[in-house]
Amino acid sequence: MAEEKIIEKEENLEPDQKPKKRSPVFIVLLVVLVLVGAYFGYHWYQYSQSHETTDDAQVEANISPVISKVAGYIREIRVQDNQFVHQGDTLLILDQRDLTMSLNQAKAALATAKSNLAQATATSHAARVGIGSTQAAVTTAEAQIQTAKVNVTRTAQDLARYKNLIADHSITQQQFEQAEAAHQLAVRQLQVLVDQKNQAHVQTGVVQSQSNATGQQISVAASLIKQREVDVETAKLMLSYTVLTAAESGVVTKVPVQVGQLIQPGQSLFSIVLDNEKWVIANFKETQINHMLQGQKVTIHADAFPKHDFEGTVASFSPATGNKFSILPADNATGNFVKTVQRLPVKIEFTQPKDSLIKRLRAGMNVIVEVHLN
Repeated sequence: MAEEKIIEKEENLEPDQKPKKRSPVFIVLLVVLVLVGAYFGYHWYQYSQSHETTDDAQVEANISPVISKVAGYIREIRVQDNQFVHQGDTLLILDQRDLTMSLNQAKAALATAKSNLAQATATSHAARVGIGSTQAAVTTAEAQIQTAKVNVTRTAQDLARYKNLIADHSITQQQFEQAEAAHQLAVRQLQVLVDQKNQAHVQTGVVQSQSNATGQQISVAASLIKQREVDVETAKLMLSYTVLTAAESGVVTKVPVQVGQLIQPGQSLFSIVLDNEKWVIANFKETQINHMLQGQKVTIHADAFPKHDFEGTVASFSPATGNKFSILPADNATGNFVKTVQRLPVKIEFTQPKDSLIKRLRAGMNVIVEVHLN
């Protein structure tokens, strides 16, 4: 009875109201999608267990800034934007007139110092000659004093004898007076010679002091010469800074300076991207570095060359996260704490330096990095 009622109800239904049977194609497609999803999910799980990937990575290169060491006006610019230069090539030339005058002044001061040294040396030589002359005068005076002493002794003895003879009236009064005058003259001559000797001693001391003074002047003049030589070398060095050359070979970046522009010491004019080495800095999340080690193989995909894979290795890990090197690092003690996953810069070096496409990579290009953990 129940089956007959169901059949009667189905016969009484409109054609559009009859239940539709499920298509087997839908079921097949659903099963296929589930199987494909499971397949790719399994493979992605297996891949994630043996690889760490990030797209927060860029190509890096050594960049040498061109910095002026002296102030001056630009006289000549010898490079253009994006020009390749070799080490030692001239980049800029500054106006050299002021520094050339400074060099000439330093050279003139050095010549004056050398003249002062020559004059002090001549004065010292004359003083030494004067010391010899005064010492010879002292020696001569001493010899004359000895002779004068003998003469004083002789005249004293003659005077004593003449006193006895005058008492006996054996000689005249005139003879006695002559002997007495000779003795007095000998005494005076001796005193004169002693005074001359003392004066020669004093003169010797004066000349010796002058010699010592000129000796000190020689030392001062020699020190001044060394100082002036340093001034000359400094002026030459400052003059050499007016010619700015390339420290390394590489490509010049944009040159924003113009002829006639005044630049200051320490001012960065432009940069040279060196052509000697390139590497990749990949910023991995702190949760990704658990199994990463130095020396692990890395596959690098550059956005500029999507069909080419570069090979590299993990070279080193940064000692701090990128946030610590920012201008305003976060300080979690100053307010409400919100935990943010930090990123750690990892240096990756290329292992195929002969790859021609590496030279076409430019600093700052985006790359995708895959680190093989096993």
